[in-house]
Amino acid sequence: MINLAPGANTSVTTGQLTVEVSYSALSVADVDISAFVLDASGKVRGDQDMCFYGQTSVTGGAVQMTDTSSGRAVFMLDLSRLEPAVEKIALTATLYENKASFDSVSHLSLSVTGGIDVVIPTTGMKETALILGEFYRRQGSWKFRCVAQGFAGGLEPLAKHFGVEIAAPTSTSVAAPPTPTAAPPAAVKPSVSLSKITLDKSRSTISLEKGNGDFGEIKVNLNWNHAPPGGGFFSRKNNAIDLDVGCLYELQNGQKGAVQALGNSFGNLGSEPFIQLMGDDRTGSVSDGEWLHINGQQWKEIRRILVYAFIYEGAPNWKETGGVVVISIPNQPPIEVRLNEEGGRHGMCAIALLENENGTIKVTRCVDFHKGHSAMDKVYGWGMRWAAGSK
Repeated sequence: MINLAPGANTSVTTGQLTVEVSYSALSVADVDISAFVLDASGKVRGDQDMCFYGQTSVTGGAVQMTDTSSGRAVFMLDLSRLEPAVEKIALTATLYENKASFDSVSHLSLSVTGGIDVVIPTTGMKETALILGEFYRRQGSWKFRCVAQGFAGGLEPLAKHFGVEIAAPTSTSVAAPPTPTAAPPAAVKPSVSLSKITLDKSRSTISLEKGNGDFGEIKVNLNWNHAPPGGGFFSRKNNAIDLDVGCLYELQNGQKGAVQALGNSFGNLGSEPFIQLMGDDRTGSVSDGEWLHINGQQWKEIRRILVYAFIYEGAPNWKETGGVVVISIPNQPPIEVRLNEEGGRHGMCAIALLENENGTIKVTRCVDFHKGHSAMDKVYGWGMRWAAGSK
């Protein structure tokens, strides 16, 4: 076992590594863990060098975030697959919207394959962003250093330290684009929108606009606690739960339907309904949850989409799932909706409604609970006929 103090370093194997960051979760602010892939100057080369909640796999899969459960984040690194231009990988922690400082996080630690353990001393730490540690090349080999360096201003100064410009937060109304200047700037720094938008009771709706109506590929991820403290019904170890994501859709031509694993209605991304469920995790072995993809290039053909989750087996206890849905749209801040604010007892949860309003995407948080598909349909006025289905 190797225990590293801040500033200390040790050699690591050049190959596959698992890095686990553990921390005491806060009720007042999310702790977000990220990885920055850096060149010899200590800067990112572009958007593709950021591994975080809105982009969980980079550098061809050599750096992947595989788990973001409450109090835990796990990365899989394959150092042997990194390009020669990559000199460092920095692991960071930030407190969402600077709502707290790290002296509120009673425990913050990091472990690396090979018995490397790091405990970050947070007592009296007023910073809201930290570089936890970094992997770096040294004479053809890889080493790991405990850094524990803080930034008082939070995410923005940390990201700028790595050569990233934080995109301005998206507001509920989008101003017209500015008049183009006569000549473009000589160099454009990579710009990544790390300022996720959380829809809750205080802010339940946001509208996103794209000039040409092409939003690219929209990804909807449902994830939940894989093994909450104490195990019990929601422990993935005993396979007692099957939590599924799906959606109702209505196209502009009036066509209506559902995309879900139940009934094997997986949809199609390239043709109607332009929505596809990317597999069904029945065993709990997929750490990054379940995914719906929406063809944003065909957003003009879609009238509305209701994203939902349902418990296929077992008694509902939504608070215990710690469930979260993240809607990722290229070049837009990720939109997050959490399911554990409520204590619904029904097995169906309507999560978010995506509506086409004159070419924009209006996202509205729902988080209401229903006995089943038919009951939810009546509330949202889809008008479909429902029959029992199976997987």
